Amino acid sequence: MAKRAGRDGRSRGEMMRRRARAQFVGRREQLSLFADNLARDPDAEEHPAEFLFHVRGVGGVGKSTLLRQWRESARRAGALTAVVDESDAHGVLPAMAELIRQLAAHAGPLKEFDRAAEQYQRDLEAATEPLPGDVPQDMAPSMSSRVVAQAALGAASLIPAVGVATAMASPDAAAQGLDRLRSGARTRRGRGADTGGVSRAFVAELARLGERHPWVVLFFDTWEQTSRSLDAWLRTLLQDGFGPFPTNVIVVLAGRDALDERAWAPFQPYVTDVPLEVFTEAETRALLAARGITDPEVTEAVLRLSMGLPLLVALLALAQPGTAVAVGADGDLVDTAVERFVQWITDPVQRATVLACALAPQLNADIFTAAAPPEAGGLWEWLCGQPFVTGHGDFKRYHPVVRASMVRQRRAHSPQGWAAAHLALAEGHAAWRATIAGTLPPRRRWDDARWRRHRADETYHRLCAHPAAELPAALEGAVWAAGQGFAALRQWTDMLDQAARDTADADLQGWADRLRTALSGGDGPVLGALTALLTHGALSPTARARAHAERGWHLYDGEDDEEALAELDRAVALDPDNADARTYRGEVHRWLGHLDEAITDFTTALGIDPDQANALAARGEAHRRADRYDEAITDLTAALELRPDDAWALASRGQAHRQNGDYDQAIADLTAAVDLNPGYAWAVAGRGETHRLAGRYDQAITDFTTAIGLKPEYAWALASRGQAHRQNGDYDQAIADLTAAVDISPGFTWALAERGEAHRLAGRYDQAITDFTTAIGRPVENVWALGSRGQALAQMGRYDEAVADLTACLELRPDYGWALFSRGEAHRLAGRPDDAITDFTAALALDPHEVMARYYRGVAHRQTRRFGLAREDFERVGAAEGDTSGLLLDLLLLDTVESGFDACAARWTEFLTGTVSTPADVNAPLAALLRVLLLEPEGLPLEEAVDRFYAGEPDEDVVWETPAVLAELAALDNSPLARRALRCHRLVTGHPAHPRPV
Repeated sequence: MAKRAGRDGRSRGEMMRRRARAQFVGRREQLSLFADNLARDPDAEEHPAEFLFHVRGVGGVGKSTLLRQWRESARRAGALTAVVDESDAHGVLPAMAELIRQLAAHAGPLKEFDRAAEQYQRDLEAATEPLPGDVPQDMAPSMSSRVVAQAALGAASLIPAVGVATAMASPDAAAQGLDRLRSGARTRRGRGADTGGVSRAFVAELARLGERHPWVVLFFDTWEQTSRSLDAWLRTLLQDGFGPFPTNVIVVLAGRDALDERAWAPFQPYVTDVPLEVFTEAETRALLAARGITDPEVTEAVLRLSMGLPLLVALLALAQPGTAVAVGADGDLVDTAVERFVQWITDPVQRATVLACALAPQLNADIFTAAAPPEAGGLWEWLCGQPFVTGHGDFKRYHPVVRASMVRQRRAHSPQGWAAAHLALAEGHAAWRATIAGTLPPRRRWDDARWRRHRADETYHRLCAHPAAELPAALEGAVWAAGQGFAALRQWTDMLDQAARDTADADLQGWADRLRTALSGGDGPVLGALTALLTHGALSPTARARAHAERGWHLYDGEDDEEALAELDRAVALDPDNADARTYRGEVHRWLGHLDEAITDFTTALGIDPDQANALAARGEAHRRADRYDEAITDLTAALELRPDDAWALASRGQAHRQNGDYDQAIADLTAAVDLNPGYAWAVAGRGETHRLAGRYDQAITDFTTAIGLKPEYAWALASRGQAHRQNGDYDQAIADLTAAVDISPGFTWALAERGEAHRLAGRYDQAITDFTTAIGRPVENVWALGSRGQALAQMGRYDEAVADLTACLELRPDYGWALFSRGEAHRLAGRPDDAITDFTAALALDPHEVMARYYRGVAHRQTRRFGLAREDFERVGAAEGDTSGLLLDLLLLDTVESGFDACAARWTEFLTGTVSTPADVNAPLAALLRVLLLEPEGLPLEEAVDRFYAGEPDEDVVWETPAVLAELAALDNSPLARRALRCHRLVTGHPAHPRPV
């Protein structure tokens, strides 16, 4: 039958809280302060509610007790509350998780935080994952690069109607050059995950709770301890660093010390300082009276012994001394008070239970059963009700002042009994740890927070029993804890410090201090701790190898690649079977582009541990960067079979599918990655890139915009969106995005060169050349930038300079087909068709299917009157591309220069009055000009026809090619048509609108 509330509807918990309030004496001013604040409006223009309280005072002065009363007051006001202390705050994430757990217990599941925390854990486990924004180096020619290279060919087209849309595949060499330039945008992969995403989800949940409740109150107890991990995070939180912090969330700090003046200076006007002093004589008398102690002599004795410290007053009152002599006042104040309290517990089982449970730094029902005497089975609730026992959730703890005194007494009273009791507790934690280990793969045990807690508690008790003998094993444990990151190592170090204080062992205290000092350092605290641990000569070879491996990884994370490799080499030499060291070293090799070495290390690691998903995924990524896409997809698929929810492996496989030309599968993988982690900017941007390559520019721009919203400083996504805008014809927006990318990352050479390309296509050649020149001067592969500058120079009519740049390209990369083609075009436009034919032929030798090189070689053959060769090239282009209007025009022009205009007059009439008749056609201005020239010699004056030609805004490349067409017609026999063509040529090239060489 279900439990029910009492007759008046109150629960047992409520009755206990009411009784505690009735017994609480003193602090009326502080209670009123907080209660009055809860009645105020947080958004009022005048005298709004305070949002930041700092309760401070010496140990035992009643800070935790006051916080409990404030928490009750907040609950009565309809607030949601949560509290953390030093047991929860070994790091930011554990603290947030505990706060969320308590809030969710009353408000229901907080799913956004849960999702963010789960994703963080996945990212943390994936040790080889790049941060969002990593652009893999040495890509195979991507379609994005091919499209850019194609645009750079300038074939858009120098002959009417043959443009980018109809061109065949562009040279891979150009695309590879572009991809290498692009690789400058990648972000170094760091170990672990972005805690900012979890913090943003935490703030978002607070905001939602604030909409449903008048207040949310967060209590941070023992701030002198918790601030070491939470101080900077909390200040960022309060300053909207993780999103707008709700105005109806109150933060309460409680600790022994004043807040750091420098760090908290911006908050000083908003901090409500609540210093707690010892009880006044009147408050002490009132508390004693409330506990039934009214004898004047006993009261005076308690006043003298406690000196008004609330904890000691409560202990002495709880003991119910009958006489002043029973109170006594000898020896240490605290020890005397605690000793008196213990003596006055008349039940021997209760007394033994209090002393036995003091040995455990924290208690739950299981630990209580292991620590307490066998006959104490029903005393757990009794112990939790004692005034010196505090805590929330599953764990309770003695007040540190009381526990320290009891520990000292136990250790001094019976050293053998002390050791035996600690060893018994150690065995209990070892058994619990073994139970958890049975559910985990061996390599995942240190990842499990429950397993780590039992391992730390077991180690604490073994240290207390035999400090010197157990110290080496405890330090080896610190090495493993370091592998879990700062929070786990902080927890382990705090355990060592607790054991050092409880045993008064100088060596143990020295190591605890060294590690605490390292962890309090600014940069690389875990690295500093590992460096300290390596000085301990008693570390086993396995532990020493682990320390070198973890140290190497942190050095790599700090961008000290050479020293990282040296450390990882040491780790492998000490322990060749350390799979993690092999994986870490493989990752460093992969980052440095040593792909063969990386694959060797990953393969060896997988031979040691075939189920190491990280090594599988990382080897897949190395294969991808080595252009072995099938092997990459195989490895990444195997990694996903081991860990199906690995968003990075999905995104990386999506990239491999993209580079393998399978855009549909790429989109599927990248979408699955985004579904797993909607905040995964790299996957969102990768999907945008795939859409861009498939020509879906609007969808690409949407994805890039989303990625930039998730990560505003995402330079690569900005540059790629700029590229999509350029390909979509929006040059101004392209330049805006590319400029923003360069502003964020001034060394982003690809973005600079891409901006130059946008300027070139927009006709701003000077700016294009400036960007290309800057890009060429960068210490990155500069082939594409050189070639693009050559393209811009050619479009400015500076053909000799264009040829010089393109020749420089070919000196760097002799098999660069695009540069050969472009140099050939520059030669042709400069009137050197024989040199053009040489370059076009060389380009076709590299790629016989390159349509544009064959097309323009046909034009050059025609210009040198090699009619048969010209016809052969044009016919092969037609077989590949179909009979476009541009190709029909060139074939007709070929027949005309070979056979004369009269033989082709009827075909010209048909072509110019039928095939090309719409003004929307890129050839319409040229067609209109040719109609006047060829078919209507007595009609519109040539001067007016040329004016109309330019008024029709012909394509820029048509403007450059038209004089060449007219020159060929002018070379016909000395006929009226030839003379008119020559005159038209002069009018076209002399027109004010015709571009001049700059």
